[in-house]
Amino acid sequence: MRLRAATRASTLARWQTDHVIALLGQAHRSEVTVEVVVVETEGDRRGDVPIEQIGGRGVFVKEVQAAVLEGRADIAVHSAKDLPAAPALQPEGLVLACVPEREDPRDALVGGTLATLPVAALVATGSVRRRVQLANLRPDLCFSGLRGNVETRLARASRYDAVVVAAAALRRLGRREAAACELDPDVLLPQVGQGALAVECRADDAAVLAALGTVEHAPSRRAVDAERAFLAHLGGGCDLPVGALARVDAGGQVHAEGLLASYDGRMVLRRSCRGGDPVAVGAQLARALLEGAGGTALLEGAGGTALLEGAGGTALPQGAGGAPDCAGDRLFGGGRAG
Repeated sequence: MRLRAATRASTLARWQTDHVIALLGQAHRSEVTVEVVVVETEGDRRGDVPIEQIGGRGVFVKEVQAAVLEGRADIAVHSAKDLPAAPALQPEGLVLACVPEREDPRDALVGGTLATLPVAALVATGSVRRRVQLANLRPDLCFSGLRGNVETRLARASRYDAVVVAAAALRRLGRREAAACELDPDVLLPQVGQGALAVECRADDAAVLAALGTVEHAPSRRAVDAERAFLAHLGGGCDLPVGALARVDAGGQVHAEGLLASYDGRMVLRRSCRGGDPVAVGAQLARALLEGAGGTALLEGAGGTALLEGAGGTALPQGAGGAPDCAGDRLFGGGRAG
């Protein structure tokens, strides 16, 4: 079988695509050959502009998806965190065909640990999610926006007291030693899908679907499905203060934790949920935060009504084993975003 894989041009994106190619080769005993099709996205072209100013949602995937839809490629390899979750933002004709085994989903600090950063330390990150959580834990911190690929951010790290990057990116690029620490999800809840890859293909391409199915990692897929369902039922994008992380235990139960925050970081809500159906767990987690923990009022009060677009009137599914069990909401207050 001959395939064409669409991908972005960055070193990390190419590594991820090469990794999927290697997995396919292993699964099919090298009977699959793959040609790489490099695509430039809007997010790549406008690397000096904050993501939220260029639309936020899908800025790193739309052109890659178009290559598949237009027949220039057969599969699209993405970082799962870049793939919009809301059904309205998913192009017709494509399907999320597989999620390979996930890498470390945590965030990492380059330059210093959270405990050793000095008072009023300057931390570089372009992520609102990271800023609000760190500001809530350390109200003294100051923040500076920083975009660019991982190599660019590492090269600029000396200008700041610390830079926040995804631990998975450092590991994949052989730069794990650059991390002063990897932040536990209890400290900094990751972005939806962080550390996971998402491979799309045309929905009617049965042969490619079957080939990609051989490199699917079921626990990783179920965890990512739960996180994406959470985000889909909020309607949020990557520029909003939203985080989630799910894991699957030995018994097949999905445990998920989600976060909503005010834009200034003064209020951060967290809630956990578990159950057998990943989509039901994610949906119920969204409901628990919006309705049970006061997330709707919090986000509307913070100018966050866009977060709820697409959520109104959506029926939240229940798992085959009954409704997911949600508990343990946590409310933090007093921080600032700098």
